Amino acid sequence: MRTRLLFALGLLALSCGGGAAKEIPEADLPAAVADLIQAEKVIGWFQGRMEFGPRALGGRSIIGDARSAAMQETMNLKIKFRESFRPFAPSVIRERVSDFFEMDCDSPYMLLVAPVREDIRHQMTDEQERLFGIEKLNVPRSTIPAVTHVDYSARVQTVRKEDNPRYHALISEFERVSGCPVIVNTSFNVRGEPIVCTPEHAYQCFMRTGIDTLVVENYILDKADQPKMEDDGSWQKEFQLD
Repeated sequence: MRTRLLFALGLLALSCGGGAAKEIPEADLPAAVADLIQAEKVIGWFQGRMEFGPRALGGRSIIGDARSAAMQETMNLKIKFRESFRPFAPSVIRERVSDFFEMDCDSPYMLLVAPVREDIRHQMTDEQERLFGIEKLNVPRSTIPAVTHVDYSARVQTVRKEDNPRYHALISEFERVSGCPVIVNTSFNVRGEPIVCTPEHAYQCFMRTGIDTLVVENYILDKADQPKMEDDGSWQKEFQLD
């Protein structure tokens, strides 16, 4: 109850500058967000307590469709403001990890790197092999290209229902509608900035970047429903880029 009250207060503060937020029943939230991911929307996912450590693990994450060949470039250029070829990491439900990666163990903190299974890799053609630089780097390497590095590796996060039931439910629902139990997961921040902490921080990042939809607890905010944020872009100079 206290957690819900704190988030409600945060959302109330957002209303001073924010637009419409739609409350979704708990049981319907995974399906609603899974449909957005299926439509190749980029989601700011803000849930519960903030993670402590080097990775965002489904509490302060930006998520998207790992099957999308355009997702890596979109997230890098329009959201993280970094080079288009930099890879993202996958979140996969624990019970399906070995179907996509050459590993069958827990990796809850996204610290283990594993090869993508050979049977879902895309081998490069002779013509693709002759490409150079960024054009060669942008060739999809597997059926989950947004999270497959140039050497067919991925830094994997496994998600168990016992550890993060809402995040697990979301990925499970995405598997139901798409057949894929893997999504992109990157930290909810712009390159060089700290990970968002409060709903206010999340809303600012959402409005200043190409994130399509913000999900804060059970509330969904669509970019099209928000008032235009007046900003001169100087916020990008507040933190030194990595």
